[in-house]
Amino acid sequence: MPIECDAFYSMLGIAMRAGALTLGSDGVHSAIASGGAALVLLDAAASDNTKKKFRDACAFYGTPLFETAPDRLGYAIGKPGRVCAAVAKGSLGDKLHALAQQG
Repeated sequence: MPIECDAFYSMLGIAMRAGALTLGSDGVHSAIASGGAALVLLDAAASDNTKKKFRDACAFYGTPLFETAPDRLGYAIGKPGRVCAAVAKGSLGDKLHALAQQG
């Protein structure tokens, strides 16, 4: 179920400006593998192969994975077209994780 909470997307924009996001498939995968990701965000419009890749990596490393509403991830961070992002551990990561769980 994609995240629909506007407060989540507002906080996501703040996290982008604070430098707490890792973008791009390779960067996100590295953040997951190194244990530096508090959570991973995947756009609902991502391809099935991309979804499977990140679902498997997050399951293996024990990183929470959340799906965002279609095209909302890119617009929230000011980079339309992005389909994945990793949020760094820390206070912003904890806040975004709590908001993501609320839906």
